[in-house]
Amino acid sequence: MNARALLHVITADLDMVLDRDPSIASRSEALLHPTVIAIWGHRVSHWLHLRGHRRSARFVMVIARLLTGGIEIHPGAKIGRGFFIDHGAGVVIGETVIIGDDVTIFHQVTLGAVGWWHDNQRPEGSRRHPKLGDRVVVGANATILGPVTIGHDSVVGAQALVIRDVPADSRVLAPFSVPALKSTRGVVKAARARHPIPAPRHKGAQAVFPTW
Repeated sequence: MNARALLHVITADLDMVLDRDPSIASRSEALLHPTVIAIWGHRVSHWLHLRGHRRSARFVMVIARLLTGGIEIHPGAKIGRGFFIDHGAGVVIGETVIIGDDVTIFHQVTLGAVGWWHDNQRPEGSRRHPKLGDRVVVGANATILGPVTIGHDSVVGAQALVIRDVPADSRVLAPFSVPALKSTRGVVKAARARHPIPAPRHKGAQAVFPTW
């Protein structure tokens, strides 16, 4: 990659952070965002991993995890362009994860396997971790386990546990608390609150982020 192409990639990463995090006011501030450190670290570790330098790749992963407050991205994971992690603390992304373009995840998200006792029975080289399509949004503390596929433009809400495939343009929400109201009117309102709401589209830099 020549200097001009590298500068273009760096600028695109910083502008992506500026666009998706209202608390960031400049490119120089975006340099310190956990996403930038995590993604740049992963690009290096993934390059090493593909060339068989597994110990060096894992060393870079560990350094990136320390610098980002706990974003652990296995060097084997495949990540598309425009990937954004908001806050970043406590994120785990497994070895065979595949992430599409313009995906956003929040803190404490796990993209993991279902356990070695199951994975040891899978054919060698098979995927053990989730695949996220383009423009997927995954809310805080959500957990997606196993070789499931989350379709394009889907939203996985905060605290949700996903262990089955999710079709494109879907919205998966965890159970949420409803105040215990005494009046009949309050009960009706609470019941209406449980009805699903059509999922807003996440279109990368132009997206309006969903509200849970």
